Amino acid sequence: MDEKDLAAGSARLFEAHRPHLRAVAYRMLGSLAEAEDAVQDTWLRYDRTDTSGVENLGGWLTTVIGRLCLTRLRSRAQRAEESFEARTEALSGAGGAEPPPRIPDPLIGRADAPDPEQEVLLADSVGLALMVVLESLSPAERVSFVLHDLFAVPFEEIAPLIERTTATTRQLASRARRKVQGRAPAPDRDLHRQRVAVDAFFAATRTGDLDALLAVLDPEVVLRADGTAGRERRPVVLLGARTVAGQAVMFRGLSPYARPALVNGAAGVVVIGANGRAVSVMAFTVVDGVIVAIDVLSDPDRLAALDLAAFAD
Repeated sequence: MDEKDLAAGSARLFEAHRPHLRAVAYRMLGSLAEAEDAVQDTWLRYDRTDTSGVENLGGWLTTVIGRLCLTRLRSRAQRAEESFEARTEALSGAGGAEPPPRIPDPLIGRADAPDPEQEVLLADSVGLALMVVLESLSPAERVSFVLHDLFAVPFEEIAPLIERTTATTRQLASRARRKVQGRAPAPDRDLHRQRVAVDAFFAATRTGDLDALLAVLDPEVVLRADGTAGRERRPVVLLGARTVAGQAVMFRGLSPYARPALVNGAAGVVVIGANGRAVSVMAFTVVDGVIVAIDVLSDPDRLAALDLAAFAD
């Protein structure tokens, strides 16, 4: 076999692992563009490394992309800390506050045409609410939890990657797991049941029926949004059914333009304005038939980067 054939075979091996690597990077980073960059960097490492002696190529590649994502997460955390410190110095009464988590990039599909990737996401319960909670974890917690709990990588292999002992790595994942279970419950498996709750939510907002709205919201529902339009977008977190219901007037205006969608494998909507431009993406977490979380992305720049052509009709 000549060098060209070897190179082609090596490339085919990597391509077979690309979907897995993209899934790892997305869950690690919450950014589609950064995930693609991490996969490309992993390819570059692979392409210039002799892996002929590697028995488990998938495990080796997962470790490589895990380390690359960890570096990105640490850099992001440092920038966020410096930015938050600068903001709190400029604002009175902000001492001790913590910045709300960022809304990650959503994975969006048509509600009437689920694809295999969306079905896998739902089966893994990797909804947008879970992705939001992952944003609040420390880099080491996130890497430990994602690799172990979502991709079954042994703690013994994760420990050297994050430069911790196996015992400490296990503790980090356990701590992250408690945060996830407490703040991002697994959604109902039945997509139809999810859709019924979301449709009931918008029906209640259209008519202004407060009782109907409260009936479809969990008493401790949380609404997270990336902020309203303006010179400085400030993330918003609303807690409790009555507080969220109190914003019904905002949803009433969006209701006529809401188009059913799958957002990270769960029931959601894409709101397309009268001018044909995306206004927001709304993800709903439905548990036992009621809405426990609503996550809203409305940043025009980030919406413009999403492929929403399927909702333009």
